[in-house]
Amino acid sequence: MSTTKVRLKKRTAAAVAVALGLVTLSACGSSGSGDEADSRTVTLVSHDSFAYSKSVLRAFERESGYKVRILKDGDAGQAVNKAVLTKDNPQGDVFFGVDNTLLSRALDNGLFQPYEPKDSDRIDPQYRVDQEKHRVTPIDSGDICVNYDKAYFSEHKLAPPASFDDLVKPAYKDLLVTENASTSSPGLGFLLGTAAKYGDAGWQDYWKKLKANGVKVVDGWEQAYNDEFSGSAGGRKAKADRPLVVSYASSPPAEVVYADPRPKTAPTGVADGTCFRQVEYAGLLSNAKNAKGGKALLDFLISSRFQEDMPLNMFVYPVRESAKVPEVFTKFGPQAAHPETLAPADIARNRDQWVKSWTSLVLK
Repeated sequence: MSTTKVRLKKRTAAAVAVALGLVTLSACGSSGSGDEADSRTVTLVSHDSFAYSKSVLRAFERESGYKVRILKDGDAGQAVNKAVLTKDNPQGDVFFGVDNTLLSRALDNGLFQPYEPKDSDRIDPQYRVDQEKHRVTPIDSGDICVNYDKAYFSEHKLAPPASFDDLVKPAYKDLLVTENASTSSPGLGFLLGTAAKYGDAGWQDYWKKLKANGVKVVDGWEQAYNDEFSGSAGGRKAKADRPLVVSYASSPPAEVVYADPRPKTAPTGVADGTCFRQVEYAGLLSNAKNAKGGKALLDFLISSRFQEDMPLNMFVYPVRESAKVPEVFTKFGPQAAHPETLAPADIARNRDQWVKSWTSLVLK
């Protein structure tokens, strides 16, 4: 997945991060050497958008005795594919960032070994999957939704769209930019949202109408949101001309948090009837060299300390039921009341064919 997961800070960092860049979160070296040193180091493999507060991770290091390394391995799709290819000799011990759109690919290829983390019973039941084998643990959730530029719609005295159905109306012709479903996590999520809404028999007709109504498709979120969308800080600088973009329900609070000075209201809004629920998971990699350390790290990822640190770093919602969410989220980026969802088995069964059909229909 890439994928926000918007995760404005998250995704912007992803655009400038070097793929496969290794980040060491503690001083290099150790009092031990060889196997002893290795046993005290635990490596987390993730996508480029993983973000955190250093103080929070350092607290885990102090309390657990493990040194944490993070290997950022491209966008979510790239990272998952590489992890599958290297599963017999994995690059790390824990993988974070496989989402519900790609989960079946990871599980079917034996990427993870079973482990049920401490406090996993504190995770909201709606996010739990694979309960018999416990190969993955939910870490965060977010909604992929169409965002709109409030200023544009105010100036044009036009009500912003509220649903998938609205997007194909003549009033919104040539206003929407989305991401390629074959190369982008939010792009794929938006496609899956339409499949959930209109069914296997209806989503292609919907996309024909969307194409006829002038939808623009670009490769990834960074280009769509920061170059093409008129409502983002980057889009305003670039004089972008698309006031609708596929992004995240958490994009508006990100626009507030990173604005200087901070506005009293978000400059962007969310079309609540266009959302698809995305969930990200982590798991202990098969053949992990430090399984014990990996288990401790997974325990940490669902701890209250880390779960409450995520929102303002990765602009996602925690899955731990008791975790507190910042007021800026509840005010400007609440989760969708009724997002579209698909069971992982449905995604697994149809994803590749849907993407193939979508590519033929929309890009050719």
